[in-house]
Amino acid sequence: MHFTYCPHCGEKLVKKEIGDEGLVPWCESCRQPLFDIPDTCVIVLAVNEYGEAVLLRQGYVSKDHYVCVAGHIKPGETAEKSAAREVEEETGLSVEDISYIGSYAYEKRGLLMLGYLARVKKAELCPSCEVDAAEWFPLSEAAAKTRRGSIAMQLVADCTARLQSGGWAAHV
Repeated sequence: MHFTYCPHCGEKLVKKEIGDEGLVPWCESCRQPLFDIPDTCVIVLAVNEYGEAVLLRQGYVSKDHYVCVAGHIKPGETAEKSAAREVEEETGLSVEDISYIGSYAYEKRGLLMLGYLARVKKAELCPSCEVDAAEWFPLSEAAAKTRRGSIAMQLVADCTARLQSGGWAAHV
């Protein structure tokens, strides 16, 4: 969320130099800074017992590349519950286990993406109406299906490293 006006008093904000923060939105009336707040979302790589990852094709995101399951965290929902819900909504799969991998800043859209690795059982994919296609890929090929430099590509690489270092080794 980007502040232009103070949410407390309605005054138009000005830029003010504050210590090592640099120029930040400042309310002269309330005498306080109002830092921009990124929207918090989840991004999930769902991996089955055969070492395959499910990736999605969503035309409104990219016509050429696949993406991971992702979505906004709803009020009152934990990030883990959100991640499991998004996997179920977008693919029809139930999450058996979930691990936090790391956070990723998506500056272009002002998002903070919380990345997860989800363990699922292989089943027929039932994509939601917001998904054009959902497919299983060997984990070793998944990164190449995503856009180079994307958060999805980073998450696939981070999950692959986690799995290779012993995380869920017995399951994959």
